[in-house]
Amino acid sequence: MRTITPSTTPSAVPEIRRHFVLTDDGVPLAVAEVGDPNAALTVVLLHGHCLRADSWSTLLPHLVSMAGRCVRVVTYDHRGHGQSGAARAETYTVDQLGRDLHSVLNAVAPHGPVLLAGHSMGGMTALSYARQYPDAIGTRIIGLGLIATAAHSITDAGLGQLLRHPLAYLLHRAVNRAPDLMEFPHRLSRLVAKHVIRATAFGQGRVNPNVTALVTAMINETTLATKIGFLRSLLQLNEAATLAALAVIPTMILCGSHDHMTPFSHSEAIAAGLPGAELVRIEGAGHSVILERTEEVASALGALVERALNRPNLQLVS
Repeated sequence: MRTITPSTTPSAVPEIRRHFVLTDDGVPLAVAEVGDPNAALTVVLLHGHCLRADSWSTLLPHLVSMAGRCVRVVTYDHRGHGQSGAARAETYTVDQLGRDLHSVLNAVAPHGPVLLAGHSMGGMTALSYARQYPDAIGTRIIGLGLIATAAHSITDAGLGQLLRHPLAYLLHRAVNRAPDLMEFPHRLSRLVAKHVIRATAFGQGRVNPNVTALVTAMINETTLATKIGFLRSLLQLNEAATLAALAVIPTMILCGSHDHMTPFSHSEAIAAGLPGAELVRIEGAGHSVILERTEEVASALGALVERALNRPNLQLVS
């Protein structure tokens, strides 16, 4: 593990270009891009469960400022999240998210090198993509950042243990059978969401109220069908065998020491299956580390970009 140095504050917020990409089953995904469209490297940021692309909003200026014109950054809302379209309940799986990523890459970065960075379920999406499209690893995909995530055994530690409770199964069935009916009590639960989110999504110390408000808004605006729809897939998550295939590219694993959702032990387990990866621990940070400790995360991602672009014997497929 290493200690990271905070980056300097960027001078300006980059211009964001927005558009939609259709998935293989016709779901529109809301995409945002910043940076030079002709940049040497495309960095794709993948958000977590119940969040949206805005969860990367404070990090984007730092990353673009550090990387300059050599990097274009792309992020998007997963199906059922943010401005992207809803979909059939049976498609709310991590495997489908991996295929959605494939659709986005084909549309926005059909040529040139790509670095993937995923937070929480976004990291799981990147692993799913790597398993389903192994020929892209080391050719198109030249680097990977896994942030506050897990590769397997998600129910072994932290709040993921709740997924094993019978109530989670019953709630999943109820939402699938009567999503509109279940949405009413879900709206009532938002009244206490802010306090629950502050206790579970963040680590030690003071958190910027604007950050707390943003995370609360993203979670509250996510429908119950989306929240519950992905839980079965998370419960079955097992990408342990995928890790070995990632040894050919620079990989960075980052997590906060006070992550209650996907505790640091999950990151240690990923590192054990991928010995060449860099493991970064941010003391005092919680699950929302990308918003809570933006500068440290940007510094770690900037270092990963540099390692990926300067890897010896790098051969890129155009």
